[in-house]
Amino acid sequence: MVSVLTRTFGIENLELAEDVVQESLLHAYEVWPLQGIPENPSAWLYRVAKNKAVDVLRRKSHSAPFPIDGDESLPFGDAATDSGLTEDWWREELVKDDMLRMMFVCCHPAVPEENQIALILKTLCGFSTAEIARAFLASEDTISKRLYRTKEIFRRSRIEFTLPSLDAIHERTSAVLNSIYLLFNEGYNSTDSDDLIRKDLMNEALLLCKMLTESAPTQLPETYALMALMCFQSSRTDSRLSPEGEIILLPDQDRSKWNFDLIALGNQFMEKAAFGDSASKYHLEAAIAFEHSTAPSFEQTNWKRIVELYDWLLSVAPSPIAELNRAVALMELEGPGAALTALQRITDRTKLEGFYLYHSLLGEMNARLARADEARNQFRLAQDLTKSETEKALLNEKIHQLDGGKTKDASAKSPVTPVPKQANSAPR
Repeated sequence: MVSVLTRTFGIENLELAEDVVQESLLHAYEVWPLQGIPENPSAWLYRVAKNKAVDVLRRKSHSAPFPIDGDESLPFGDAATDSGLTEDWWREELVKDDMLRMMFVCCHPAVPEENQIALILKTLCGFSTAEIARAFLASEDTISKRLYRTKEIFRRSRIEFTLPSLDAIHERTSAVLNSIYLLFNEGYNSTDSDDLIRKDLMNEALLLCKMLTESAPTQLPETYALMALMCFQSSRTDSRLSPEGEIILLPDQDRSKWNFDLIALGNQFMEKAAFGDSASKYHLEAAIAFEHSTAPSFEQTNWKRIVELYDWLLSVAPSPIAELNRAVALMELEGPGAALTALQRITDRTKLEGFYLYHSLLGEMNARLARADEARNQFRLAQDLTKSETEKALLNEKIHQLDGGKTKDASAKSPVTPVPKQANSAPR
């Protein structure tokens, strides 16, 4: 809804569009408990937002001039209430066009990249400031300031709400894709919700990326590769939690519950991604996810190939998180000793100290090496760092096994999951 209203108000009035949407949602919160949820909630919200927007237009037409971008905008005055004109705002194809515009307007070169991603997550994906803060490993105050400064840029520069040139689209695609995958990661392993898996966010990311695959200017190899990666990752959703909400790690998952239609769709997008003269990080992460998704069993997973793909990924997009993920695969291929050595060689481990998964992995390696005290300490550190009660319960079970002297199949406890700021291709 923000993107549709921004077409009318102009990107420099983004905050006004957000206010109208917020008012519409609050109205729904007040009305729906009394009148019941409408048959089509989305259409209801759009209609209410439209009416509130028309009210703003009418008030502004009687006071100061109000700038509106583009030929698609509504006129002022009484004509603004004409149903034939206003209904055109909310046609599905126009809404999709507006969302596509918004993605690329948010990634205008005048806006710093971190601010671009934060704005997409806020305006298009509905992230709270807290969720964006966790995605960037920053404070909420920092994110609030970023968003405010970005809106000031739009107000001062009067940036048009239009798709940029073809060359500019290609230049901005990286930030757009990164934002979409951050959204997907938040859904895959939520940091700000009682639910570990948020299918609504995962589906929103798939929808945004699908829009890019259907628009000629953004039908790029990396766009298709990201879509393939998210299809592979999404295919395991129904097997990742028990009926009681407990985490089921990859070795213990019932593979018959995997969505093989999504895996096949991922393969189709991988085939579409196979053009151009270079492989992006999304190509390589999708290739890793493909190996996991198509392995007949955990024991038959091609860990050698996965380690090779991580080596390739590190040459294309080096990061401590990718090295952490490589260590997980190496633990399965060569054992915990080799994996621990690889982890200790990560040159920028300071960025990992705040990740609960880093300490959980250290705990797992030490447990396999029969270093119970060190393993217990690392698991407790991981517990302190995660806010997820589901994750805490899993870590508590690991500590219980150490305290009780019991051992389960250690390979069934590799802590692998997507984390913010770096997509992780080794799935749970």
